[in-house]
Amino acid sequence: MNTSNGIMTQSSSSGATQSPGLKTYFKTPEGRYKLQYEKTHPSGLLHYAHGKTVTQVTLAHLKDKPAPSTPTASSSSFSASSGVRSAAARLLGGSNGSRALSFVGGNGSSKNNGGNSRIGSIGASSTSSSMANPNFDGKGTYLIFNVGDAIFISDLNSQDKDPIKSIHFSNSNPVCHAFDQDSKDGHDLLIGLNSGDVYSVSLRQQLQDVGKKLVGALHYNKDGSVNNSRCTCIAWVPGGDGAFVVSHSDGNLYVYEKNKDGAGDSSFPVVKDQTQFSVAHARYSKSNPIARWHICQGSINSISFSMDGAYLATVGRDGYLRVFDYSKEQLICGGKSYYGALLCCAWSMDGKYILTGGEDDLVQVWSMEDRKVVAWGEGHGSWVSGVAFDSYWSSPNSNDNGETVVYRFGSVGQDTQLLLWDLEMDEIVVPLRRPAGGSPTYSTGSQSSHWDNVVPLGTLQPAPSMRDVPKISPLVAHRVHTEPLSGLIFTQESVLTACREGHIKVWMRPGVAADTQSTNSENLLATSLKDNKPSLSTKITNSPYKQ
Repeated sequence: MNTSNGIMTQSSSSGATQSPGLKTYFKTPEGRYKLQYEKTHPSGLLHYAHGKTVTQVTLAHLKDKPAPSTPTASSSSFSASSGVRSAAARLLGGSNGSRALSFVGGNGSSKNNGGNSRIGSIGASSTSSSMANPNFDGKGTYLIFNVGDAIFISDLNSQDKDPIKSIHFSNSNPVCHAFDQDSKDGHDLLIGLNSGDVYSVSLRQQLQDVGKKLVGALHYNKDGSVNNSRCTCIAWVPGGDGAFVVSHSDGNLYVYEKNKDGAGDSSFPVVKDQTQFSVAHARYSKSNPIARWHICQGSINSISFSMDGAYLATVGRDGYLRVFDYSKEQLICGGKSYYGALLCCAWSMDGKYILTGGEDDLVQVWSMEDRKVVAWGEGHGSWVSGVAFDSYWSSPNSNDNGETVVYRFGSVGQDTQLLLWDLEMDEIVVPLRRPAGGSPTYSTGSQSSHWDNVVPLGTLQPAPSMRDVPKISPLVAHRVHTEPLSGLIFTQESVLTACREGHIKVWMRPGVAADTQSTNSENLLATSLKDNKPSLSTKITNSPYKQ
């Protein structure tokens, strides 16, 4: 794929055909973001079930470390310079013609495949599921995404459009996943299914294997034994030493420990009041899950941990954001959307603000200090399906104390648009109080000392009046896909957008040269993750599309 002056041409290796009417760049005050790569799934493999699930994307960085002493570890004897070669290279052979392809392998050196650039036979090979892939060198940065009945894994830094690995599920569709950058024992990838089943696996082990099934998986909530409703979101607990949480479409969230047997007896008492938050713990020490949190009536659509793991935010079909003190298992605060369900949520790096988006087409900015909405972002023409703070963007005017005074964040919606926003806290006008029969008074800033009455702990705020909340407009509004969008993610060098049909676009930041991405992206991402200490899984916030 070649990009020059914002015009995209198709090369034999990438096959990244841009849809007509969509620009390959968008402008911001700091410069142009240019479309660099596109990632997708092999179209010939789509099951009839495609369309029943929405694509979610997880970014995973595998550090360079010695492989475990397993039969599949022979692949790690290759030096890093040998690069990551696609497992599909073994499957393709010269089946679709003898034309050789050459493209840059982002996590290593160049690679050549015979056949065309589509991985038409991936996952359909008759090779043994335990067969090792000798071309995997044990490190790199990958995109993990679900489409239909499969999980696909793509090399983020390769120009190749197609995935290097597919994992198929026979009984149910994968709908959510999460990656733990700092996993201690190898099991770093979680996958939740439409059936309620949950798996934990080693990403490195999946890449070392050329088969199309999960290998070395631990299975939790097997056949929906604890909860047979759909998994909606899954997350590692930051600093939780292997603990993870899974939310379900029936309003329940379960806490698991990955090192415990997934088959342990875990029966919980019946929820007495579906409208009230309640926590029940497993009766036996060997049980897994170890706890059930009943959050709300109706589906939990998305969950997100603060970067330090102290707080857990959830949004649901009932339109409420809820924030919990995770270790104390206590509801701290929350509030209702202006209208309809909330579909997505995300924390700022400093834990001061939470973004939510949903069916009212608004992006809401919540202040943890005030426990209220402090701004509404107006600009989407349909439901907001993904939100995220850009933790890699630095404000040109930070104050003397080094505190963030301007936050950059993004949102995507079912209107196919990516919106970027700058939130300048000094310019936000927050309504203080509304005297009886009078007009509200205002103050700049968002200090809790400004409020006449402190909001009691655990209070869920009603939907605010439209005139009481300051409005902000997007810095950028760009139509990035032809299909409704499902999420976005910010990296050191790029912004990734994904549509619900399984197409991902990588937009390079201004000033990032295309030819340096392959060599530098992995190191920059690793450094950024280490320095900023974000949540364990850098992940696209996603929400289910209502059928």
